[in-house]
Amino acid sequence: MKKMISWNVNGLRAVLGKNFMEDFRALDADIFCLQETKLSAGQLELPLPGYHQYWNYAEKRGYSGTALFTKEEPLSVRFGIGIEEHDREGRVITAEFPDCYVLTVYVPNSQNELKRLPYRMEWEDAWRGYILGLEKEKPVIYCGDLNVAHEEIDLKNPATNHNSAGFSDEERAKFSQLLDSGYVDSFRHFHPEAEEYSWWSYRTKARERNVGWRIDYFVVSEKLRENMRAACIHQEVMGSDHCPVELEIEV
Repeated sequence: MKKMISWNVNGLRAVLGKNFMEDFRALDADIFCLQETKLSAGQLELPLPGYHQYWNYAEKRGYSGTALFTKEEPLSVRFGIGIEEHDREGRVITAEFPDCYVLTVYVPNSQNELKRLPYRMEWEDAWRGYILGLEKEKPVIYCGDLNVAHEEIDLKNPATNHNSAGFSDEERAKFSQLLDSGYVDSFRHFHPEAEEYSWWSYRTKARERNVGWRIDYFVVSEKLRENMRAACIHQEVMGSDHCPVELEIEV
């Protein structure tokens, strides 16, 4: 059994001052994935006894970035998806294990007025091609801030957000296309009717009122559907505008 955690920390140095290490130890994951670390190489050394650490940094300082911590040493690790224009922002780490690939990913935000939506669409196609290529070798589990609420149940106020980044028809269709390519939204597999969220705007006390979005996921190869044991959202964990999400799976 592997317990996996994914968390967009929205600045790792910031959450280190908000009980990150206590939360890390309490969650006690075999694989712990971070997004939006907002670090450059050499800015931070994190003592995590018992874990192998892998970091992918954006070229732009204080922006994006991912990390993957694992108790089991991977067979191999790669950074990015092998396409230069998509690999400048430190968005992807791929760890290969004997029976599967595990990836942490921070999907680009389409931004206000969807001004980055054309780039997001290019990224989505490149990303789908990348994981389908991995899938030819062994099953894929990927997790992270996917910056999309897939269905109306995945956000508090769907009616007023159809032209908002993260809930545009285009972004939702790309995620549907990916799932239709042979992948499972693990949380929905276990909780088809649950209205639970993983991100809340810092504005308007959204978290206090639970006016949120579910945009953080574990997406699992259809080949591993029967291996999944549980999935949940740790809304009790504070420190970021996102909270951790969890998958338990036999691999």
